[in-house]
Amino acid sequence: MKLTRRHLALAATVGALAVGGWIAFGGDLTRQAAPQVDYTLLDGSRHSTAQLKGKVVLVNFWATSCSTCVQEMPQIAATHQKYRARGYETLAVAMEYDPPAYVANFAESRKLPFGVAIDNTGEIAQRFGDVRLTPTSVLINKRGEIVKRYVGAPDFAALHTLVEQLLAET
Repeated sequence: MKLTRRHLALAATVGALAVGGWIAFGGDLTRQAAPQVDYTLLDGSRHSTAQLKGKVVLVNFWATSCSTCVQEMPQIAATHQKYRARGYETLAVAMEYDPPAYVANFAESRKLPFGVAIDNTGEIAQRFGDVRLTPTSVLINKRGEIVKRYVGAPDFAALHTLVEQLLAET
């Protein structure tokens, strides 16, 4: 079948209308739903990412052997403290290769103010896009959509600006 200019123009128009309709009705082509995963925190409590809907969430994949992760953790904690009263949550997910005793010691000695899970099987990292590099952080809006992925330490001033915008959304 030979495509003419008219066919191509028609296809482009239909595509533009579809995208315009998607955006007009609240769609966002760049945002995908965060995966629903179950996890256990260091205190033994079981949770699910589904329970975090309605909050702005930073999921931080890290390891005690990662120097950038260790360096950024005070700023991750400060960000959590700054916004938690407004509906912000942090979940630190230690990579499957990280010895659980090291993770528990790190969290306790630094008095991390948020939940810490150990991804024993690697399933959480897999479900969040096959995370392999640390630190990797994923910012999720109140609707449970991934807004931004950071590989390496984020620019915390820019992160705070984005968190403020997401917290203001209804």
